Amino acid sequence: MNRKTLLLAILTLVLAVFVAGVWFVSRPDPTPVATAAPLEQQDRLVRSYSPILGREDAPVTIVEFFDPACEACRAFHPIVKQILTQYPDDVRVVMRYTPFHGEGSELAIKVLEAARLQDVFVPVLEALLENQPAWASHGAPAAERIMEIAGAAGLDTEAAANQIMSPSIVGVLNQDRADVEAVGIQGTPTFFVNGKPLPEFSAEQLLSLVQAEVEAAATN
Repeated sequence: MNRKTLLLAILTLVLAVFVAGVWFVSRPDPTPVATAAPLEQQDRLVRSYSPILGREDAPVTIVEFFDPACEACRAFHPIVKQILTQYPDDVRVVMRYTPFHGEGSELAIKVLEAARLQDVFVPVLEALLENQPAWASHGAPAAERIMEIAGAAGLDTEAAANQIMSPSIVGVLNQDRADVEAVGIQGTPTFFVNGKPLPEFSAEQLLSLVQAEVEAAATN
């Protein structure tokens, strides 16, 4: 092998090693596996007072940190209902309040708690989400519409006006706010399935994780 050929072979080898190194460094990380939240966080995911959608003793628990004024929460709600319809005996949804949008969020949460006390939580929740643009527009919020919309959905607004001022409802809001901070919730909706966060935020990831937990529960 002459000197020119040897030099060319060395340069080719160096280039190959360089390219391989760049590919190794820049290749996408593997999809993360959902693991359960730390134990200290899991204790804060579910409270005994929290509203539950679905069968209360279902083996799979979705915890949803949501804000009734959140547009993404409104968009995800049909997906949550779809999951409950698909797994009526296997899944429950525990709803945690996350007042990220100011006074309108707080009032809507208090009204939802009054609705829970009056056994009309679901229709009032559906009405507030369906009519969200009317009262929760981030450009021009109209919080005064909240009670009106809830009343049309079956809430006794006169009783609710007193209930939303009660220490118990204020306590629920304050405890959920403290748990939101302790768990480190940064946006809504945020989901945990049997204590596990979504590997990535998407409807597909939520459906996939729920299916995996339902299948795991069936084998136990």
